[in-house]
Order: sequence, then C-alpha cells, then structure tokens
Amino acid sequence: MGKKDISQVGPVGKATLAVIGVVQVAFAALAFWDLAHREADELRGPKPAWIPVILVNWIGPAAYFTFGAKRRTR
Repeated sequence: MGKKDISQVGPVGKATLAVIGVVQVAFAALAFWDLAHREADELRGPKPAWIPVILVNWIGPAAYFTFGAKRRTR
C-alpha cells in the first residue's frame, strides 16, 4: 500500500485531515497566547526562545506546556 495523493483521499479522509489541521493550529495559537500573557519569570528559559519551539508541529506546543511554562500557584 503506497502513499496516497490528496486527490485519492475520500471526503471523510479530507474532513478528518481538516479537523486535525484546525486542532493543531489551535494548539499552537493557545501556546502563543499563553506565551504572550506570561511574565518572563513564569517560564523556563527566555521568551523569544520558545517562539520557534512552538512552531514545530504538535511537539512544540506540547513541549512548551510541559517544560516551558511553570505551573501557576493559586
């Protein structure tokens, strides 16, 4: 079974890919929003260093929330 061209994917497959893409973009947007609204002392590392990290699909925003943003105390 070889790779399929996008024209060979059915409508359900295309819809699934679209939903996954929207979720991925939303995840990155949430990470950027959080980065913009946090103080520098609430992060591990400098703020500008997290920008290219967040741009890495899926892994970047997950790494930001897991390793970059310190948990807030209430």
